[in-house]
Amino acid sequence: MRTEFPSKPGITRAWHVIDANGAVLGRVASHAAKLLMGKHKTTWVPSIDTGDHVIIVNAAKIRLTGGKEGQKVYRRHTGYPGGLVETGARRMRETRPERMIELAISGMLPKTKLGKQMYRKLKVYAGEQHPHEAQKPVAIAAV
Repeated sequence: MRTEFPSKPGITRAWHVIDANGAVLGRVASHAAKLLMGKHKTTWVPSIDTGDHVIIVNAAKIRLTGGKEGQKVYRRHTGYPGGLVETGARRMRETRPERMIELAISGMLPKTKLGKQMYRKLKVYAGEQHPHEAQKPVAIAAV
């Protein structure tokens, strides 16, 4: 019996929609990361991007458990001396709710060129509308 090794022409990519309304951030992020990497497929190989496209809607209505709403801090650096910028989770939800999910998912993907390629297949929207109806995405229940 031969082992099948996926090649670029043989990889089929599906489109999935995850509704984050009332779902927990970490659970949605881990499920989306699994879909982006392709670990749900039997053709998964660590060195090839076999994953699917993921659309996440209602990012503004995602839920944080425990005291994370008031305690979680997102940090970034401007590149200038003393340029550390800290933003709380509550403020991040008000200004850029999509970024909360994007950061959670990007932290779960590989930190390589392959991981960046997987990340490009992620689309996050704060509201219910998305412009990807032509791809016929399949709705997945958030965990």
